[in-house]
Amino acid sequence: MKEKIKQSAIKLFYKKGYFATGMRTLANAVGIQKASIYHHYPSKEDILMDIFRTTMIDLQDMLRTCLDEASSTMEKFQAAIKGHIIFHIERKEEVIIADSELRGLTADNYKEIIQMRDDYEKEIQRLLKEGVVEGIFPEMDINVISYAILTMCSAVPLWFKKSGRLSKEEVADIYTAMILKGLARS
Repeated sequence: MKEKIKQSAIKLFYKKGYFATGMRTLANAVGIQKASIYHHYPSKEDILMDIFRTTMIDLQDMLRTCLDEASSTMEKFQAAIKGHIIFHIERKEEVIIADSELRGLTADNYKEIIQMRDDYEKEIQRLLKEGVVEGIFPEMDINVISYAILTMCSAVPLWFKKSGRLSKEEVADIYTAMILKGLARS
């Protein structure tokens, strides 16, 4: 039941927004009494936090898998970019909630999620630094470049259509090639 509540919350928070979704609306969507939700989640924020936390954990797990399956820094960087884009396409509702509903968190929960995001960004920055050290990439402001790459790649689900002419893998390949061309040593 907890997972059913969470999945219904994802749909509603994505469609209506966190603040516009009441617990009664959520209970109706699940087909239970409002009070039954509190058996699984103490508050609406706990539902939101569960969405944030599992999304970030899954994103970090995806990155670890991509890095484990590649050998060179270049392969790892390419795998990380492709994985990031595909994850964001496949988990569109959750990542859009994660990008738009941070204001629904109390200070401690906000800090936890921001720390998880920072840890993820640091892995991308580490790959960029390794690329600079190895001479793959030119000297750059690693932080700014990592934010630009992640922001650009995280926006793909805003326009991507599953029924479009390109698959998610093809879009990820195009983005990865464009990013690598932009980072190429001249």
